[in-house]
Amino acid sequence: MTLISDLLNGATSLVAAIPQTRANGASQLGTLHAPKYSPFLTNNPIVNGWPWGTKSCSNSDSYTEAPNTGVVRNYEFTIARGTVAPDGYSKDMLLINGQYPGPPIEANWGDTIQVTVNNAIANPPEGTTIHYHGLMQQNSGWEDGVPSVSMCPIAPGSSFTQTFKATPYGSTFYHSHYSSQYADGLWGPMIIHGPTNEPYDIDLGPVTLNDYYHTPYYDILKGVVGPINPNDLRSVRPASDNNLINGKMNFVCPDASSNSTEGSCVNNAGISKFNFVSGKKHRLRLINSGIAAIQKFSIDGHNMTVFANDFIPIKPYTTNVVTLGVGQRSDVVVEATGHPEDIFWMRSKISSGECTEPANQPLALATIYYEKANKTGIPGPKSVAQVDNTPPCENDALSTTVPAYPIAAGNPATTIDMAVNFKVNATGHLVWTINDSAFRANFNNPLLLLANAGNDSYPYDPEWNVYNVGSNASVRIILTNQSPTSHPWHVHGHEMSVLASGPGTWDGKIVNGRNPQRRDVHILPANGYTVLQWNSDNPGVWPFHCHVAWHLSGGLYANILEQPDAIRRYRIPSTSFQVCRDWASYSGGHVVAQIDSGL
Repeated sequence: MTLISDLLNGATSLVAAIPQTRANGASQLGTLHAPKYSPFLTNNPIVNGWPWGTKSCSNSDSYTEAPNTGVVRNYEFTIARGTVAPDGYSKDMLLINGQYPGPPIEANWGDTIQVTVNNAIANPPEGTTIHYHGLMQQNSGWEDGVPSVSMCPIAPGSSFTQTFKATPYGSTFYHSHYSSQYADGLWGPMIIHGPTNEPYDIDLGPVTLNDYYHTPYYDILKGVVGPINPNDLRSVRPASDNNLINGKMNFVCPDASSNSTEGSCVNNAGISKFNFVSGKKHRLRLINSGIAAIQKFSIDGHNMTVFANDFIPIKPYTTNVVTLGVGQRSDVVVEATGHPEDIFWMRSKISSGECTEPANQPLALATIYYEKANKTGIPGPKSVAQVDNTPPCENDALSTTVPAYPIAAGNPATTIDMAVNFKVNATGHLVWTINDSAFRANFNNPLLLLANAGNDSYPYDPEWNVYNVGSNASVRIILTNQSPTSHPWHVHGHEMSVLASGPGTWDGKIVNGRNPQRRDVHILPANGYTVLQWNSDNPGVWPFHCHVAWHLSGGLYANILEQPDAIRRYRIPSTSFQVCRDWASYSGGHVVAQIDSGL
């Protein structure tokens, strides 16, 4: 506890030793000058007082009943290398428009989002993609941003414009899906405004939580997927160096004399700050944008009302700790019950135990200032951490998280059993497997483009891990985890009904079959099971994978091929084929260092 004590004591001054531009580049996230958020964006028509008219959480399915606003929200992202110091330790990272985290994307439910991605990565060059986590991509699966599946990588010096509808609504993030690039900073928050079933006064916007590594992602991968040393498994399960809130946290430099603001490591770099107004209700959009860690989020002296998990509005419930696996989001409302002069700690701690990767510094801190609080930094908060009685390795109980808009599970049209495990392959490398097969990407042959051309059978390459569910109207997947660690499991293009989850093997019982919890990420317990189901109403090739980046790089991934006849009828834009021609030209003249699964 010495390191945490040092951080707490050092943070009480709350005066950052380095400027925001050095810590996070052009980003204002985590500062008291961060952007404000409101659904009343420019250009949206207002009907019945809202951009989405009469639609509500309880009378409309957020996945299938989006309005059509006719409004296009344009963004341009340039990805390039740059040096920042989010926790005081200077690191060469992959930045979007010179920012870490990347720029927020903001839209209303039913808008169209258009993002032009320019790949300016150099010294060395790399391909890249951007995936918009949890966005449904109905009739736009080629915009999903997954190399070898929906597209080819964007070649260095090339650009690609993705156009898709802003649905469903809520809080999420975008990130690179090329190898483990987003561990080096290639991600940012997204806000899709929509109806709410829990009133609030102030939208504080994204509160991102992520484990953070000082070592470049590619160097970490060499240990994660390289030949293993059975006597030293630390490289297989790498420890993060820090934990960040909105891209900021302090770090105790290894050299005690590292107090120079010009050094490569600076103590007391600065932490994120938030404003509370007495008596007001504040919306926080909690996002686990991390690489491997389960996060336990809390605010000293305050309870939280959870009203949405991932993109699904739920019947509100109160808790003092919110658990988030990688890729999960929870929208909460916090009532400012303190005094106008108060200051409180906001905390997120990496959960310990078999369920998550270790961390050298697991505690992230931020400060909450009430309207009359002393913001000079002295004294700091004296508040006391919440007592955490939640299970360390699980989401809240399925019986607690009940969707506001009910959808019954029903009987599936087809069922797939998937066993999750790991093994050492013939070359001595550790791989993660589904039904004993580890995925490996072919960047030059995206599966969706092949299926569009009528090629939807892949017996010649079993490493593509394709499960063809044909024209079946729904699919149930029974995941049985034969490994001693948990996995936050994610599906693209769908919401998942979570029918059951627990230790051991499934006994056939379903929790709340008339209205089961739905979300797009759920934690599969260590040595346990999870039963998932969705309607096959979105023709495409959809990734289904663990969201721990190191496990995904090790191959813990499958493709769900859905409605192949409908895929053949798609008229995929010529830009998707052009990005493949650009990649073929680049990869034909350069060695692509694909040491992992590619995703």
